[in-house]
Amino acid sequence: MISDRDYRALTDVRVHEPGTVADALAARRRREQLTRAGMLFVVAADHTARGMVGLGDEPRAMADRRSMLERILTALAHPRVDGVLASADIIEDLVLLGALDDRVAVGTMNRGGLAGASWELDDRFTAYDADHLVAANLDAGKMLLRLDLADERTLPTLDACSDAVQALHDHELMAMVEPIPARRDPSGALFWDADPERLLQAVGVCAALGGSSARTWLKIQATADIAAVAAMTTQPLLLLGGAPGPDPAATLASWEQALAQPTVRGLVVGRALLYPPDGDVTGAVDRAAALVSAAAAEARG
Repeated sequence: MISDRDYRALTDVRVHEPGTVADALAARRRREQLTRAGMLFVVAADHTARGMVGLGDEPRAMADRRSMLERILTALAHPRVDGVLASADIIEDLVLLGALDDRVAVGTMNRGGLAGASWELDDRFTAYDADHLVAANLDAGKMLLRLDLADERTLPTLDACSDAVQALHDHELMAMVEPIPARRDPSGALFWDADPERLLQAVGVCAALGGSSARTWLKIQATADIAAVAAMTTQPLLLLGGAPGPDPAATLASWEQALAQPTVRGLVVGRALLYPPDGDVTGAVDRAAALVSAAAAEARG
């Protein structure tokens, strides 16, 4: 999908004319509204910035940048996909390829909590900040907030996310906050706490970050008790995808159920669409897009 010439040009620009990147971002055509019919469907591609390169039993699944970009372009070619969530390196590749006009571009912000690191909960803002999101002509900023009440390293991330939500609001940009209840197992490894009560607490905390919630959207998992989670806030909720599961049909069913909730307003899915078990990116995107379209139609009555 990407020619040899175009792929080589991504490096040549950085070598010879790095200012071209900023020029391309400034010239990007932005949409007047983030959503269509009140729904948003974004492809997530910010995992490598946190040191996540492997997937399942493939330790280098996401290590080939050309393959990743081609998968993202395949997803963006679908008319119901609104845009992409990524770190600056990927956003800049995509804008140089001319793929971000009239698309929602969300910059990831805190990636310092490297996967598996001892300091993982102290998730520093090592990618975009609010000022640079504005300078890059992007539409929103996303942050991850893992909450472990037994680990004081949660606190600096909580504080930084609060500041980021406020800064994004002041710049009139969407703040996309991903609340993750977390715990450590006896070996010290951090894992996702599936206790539904913890998720309700995490949603409540993230919904209240900053001095205004007007531009805050929450990115959450589709749980068995999604109705309770969706009732926790009037802020728009976006469903995350996570790693491809063993049963894609069950995953789609959980998304469909969650999208029926009035506060759930779309999907932000990455690996499950870009690296599906059967390798069919187009088919995976088609199926997810159909759910978003059906939910929008249902909401319109």
